[in-house]
Amino acid sequence: MINLETPKKARALINQAYQAASEVLRPISRKYDRAEHEYPVELDMFAAVLDGLNSSGEGGAGAQGVRRDEKEKATGNRNGGNLATVLGAIEMCWGDVGLLLSMPRQGLGNAAIASVANDEQLKRFAKTWAAMAITEPGTGSDSANITTTATEDGDSYVLNGEKIFVTAGDRADAVVVWATLDKSLGRAAIKSFVVEKGTPGFEVVRLEHKLGIRASDTAVLRFDNCRVPKENLLGSPEINTSKGFAGVMQTFDNTRPLVAAMAVGLARAALEETAKILAEAGVVVDYDRPAHHQHAAAATYLELEADYEAAYLLTLESAWMADNRKPNSLQASMAKAKAGRSVVEITLKCVELIGTLGYTEDMLLEKWARDSKILDIFEGTQQIQQLIVARRLLGKTSAELK
Repeated sequence: MINLETPKKARALINQAYQAASEVLRPISRKYDRAEHEYPVELDMFAAVLDGLNSSGEGGAGAQGVRRDEKEKATGNRNGGNLATVLGAIEMCWGDVGLLLSMPRQGLGNAAIASVANDEQLKRFAKTWAAMAITEPGTGSDSANITTTATEDGDSYVLNGEKIFVTAGDRADAVVVWATLDKSLGRAAIKSFVVEKGTPGFEVVRLEHKLGIRASDTAVLRFDNCRVPKENLLGSPEINTSKGFAGVMQTFDNTRPLVAAMAVGLARAALEETAKILAEAGVVVDYDRPAHHQHAAAATYLELEADYEAAYLLTLESAWMADNRKPNSLQASMAKAKAGRSVVEITLKCVELIGTLGYTEDMLLEKWARDSKILDIFEGTQQIQQLIVARRLLGKTSAELK
């Protein structure tokens, strides 16, 4: 059973991640929010530190995914790489979500590679910064309706299609592209391909101007007869209709707890800043008195903190289950749904509690409120997560419950 205390072996990592967020990310947070699409050069020296943490064997402080080892002896409880990565991401996003997503070799595509790549691919792409391209102009949350095609041709696959809202799509070394091998076979034919920058037929069409996470570039990509080596198809090329969408969905089981962790870190930043300002205004949050016997602002703060704690624990549970070789698809969606909704409510309410101060650029609270919304949207919207949870709890298939 999960232990609610932070594992001892993760405490050094958490401290390192917090120091990095405090000394590197937080001081430049506003700078790159204003300078949208400008690459944060301060991150280059910092990326090497994260590489060292991630190569330790127990995960790191960045957004890189963690591979499950199904051959590992399945006895006892284990606090491993998934939990460590989630704990590190919480601290880093206390500093800045957009800057974490801008770090070299910490892309969401790296989580996809960790989820489904074979051993040779893991080694070959170990130093690659990979973005992940799923969403299309006509295909949003329903990833099973992907229309980008991958046609086998000799020793290559030829990709054709367009992808939108690709985080780090311009800056990353490569993009993990989801495409279908055969539309007639449905979701079972959807595979992921590593497409490296500079490949003929691969074009970055434009960068989006966004509400939040402005330090991170978000790109529109086009693939026009883009030829990709067969060995860049992640995992097995076999189309197994009995397994359906299972292969690529493993990616979401890895990335959804990670995005939930980002939301938890951002929510904590807002709560800590709000508590400090309330204290300066003479509003004391008393944990030994009922909420209805306290100042209205203190009572509201207690509600927000309870929401945060629930999101935090769900996030840890989903990561812990992955470390202990337990199916975590339900828990990953529950964590993503709860954390995504909570961070939006918490940051907006914190702005409200602080009043005019929270609405100005004198503080980071208004930025955090803008940054928070994407965490409720990408890697599966709030509505999609609730649909997945309902299917799991009711034992329904996607065809039975839409």
